[in-house]
Amino acid sequence: MAGSIITGILVVLLICLVSAYRDSRRFVTVSYEIRSDRITKPCRMALLSDLHNRSFGRENGKLIGRIKELSPDAVLVAGDMLTATKGQDYDGALGLMEKLAADYKVYYGLGNHEQRLGLCPEDYPGMYEGYLAGLKAAGIEPLINERVYLPEWNIEIYGALIDRRYFRHFHKAPMGSGYLNGLLGEPGDDVFRLLIAHNPDYFENYADWGADLVVSGHVHGGIMRLPLLGGVLSPSLTLFPKYDGGRFTSGKSTMLLSRGLGSHTIPLRFFNPGELVMIEFVPDR
Repeated sequence: MAGSIITGILVVLLICLVSAYRDSRRFVTVSYEIRSDRITKPCRMALLSDLHNRSFGRENGKLIGRIKELSPDAVLVAGDMLTATKGQDYDGALGLMEKLAADYKVYYGLGNHEQRLGLCPEDYPGMYEGYLAGLKAAGIEPLINERVYLPEWNIEIYGALIDRRYFRHFHKAPMGSGYLNGLLGEPGDDVFRLLIAHNPDYFENYADWGADLVVSGHVHGGIMRLPLLGGVLSPSLTLFPKYDGGRFTSGKSTMLLSRGLGSHTIPLRFFNPGELVMIEFVPDR
């Protein structure tokens, strides 16, 4: 009996190790369709998040190749393309952004790791300014509590960079009803409102503000995914987070939560490969 139990445990551990080896080195493509009567023309956008300087193939050749196969009209970035860790650089993230910007318009919302570079310059001297300068030189203007209107599709894209207190461990700080209006202003009328907001925990606040679609990341799919239970652990160190990955709705708002592409701190993904998300925008008439 004891031998059978030990054998069973060893088999489970072996399966987990094989999954971790495979899923930490690959990504899958996930597609969603978004319909609205305010979208005037069909388009498709790729969504990237949480690369954390990971490279799929030489200089991210596999990732770039897959994006080219899918031929998006634009690329959305939901933050944390680099990792704010002492001694690391941002070369991998910036190199990917430069290559994508050469072929597509890129709309970049910052995550908490990009934000940390700017908040802690003593730990990351010159990195925030250097990374943003590199993005701008490539033709990417990060949306830091700003908006841009795409008249061809009648889509207005907002990028929200919320305060660091909303990324605390163990505790979800309440977000006041007027907070997002103070950051982003009143949402546009008669346009489709797309909000890039790295942290999905505040989806209801984003919906109340007026977002038609929220694209997020941050949670890495919960690091490990279990059947029926979903993601196991969030970056805020809560077990089985409500928002771990996939499609969610709140009122008339939809959130597409990417499981991200890379990892940090716990550099493994179990039963949880990285995701390249493709979004099809369709006029609903």
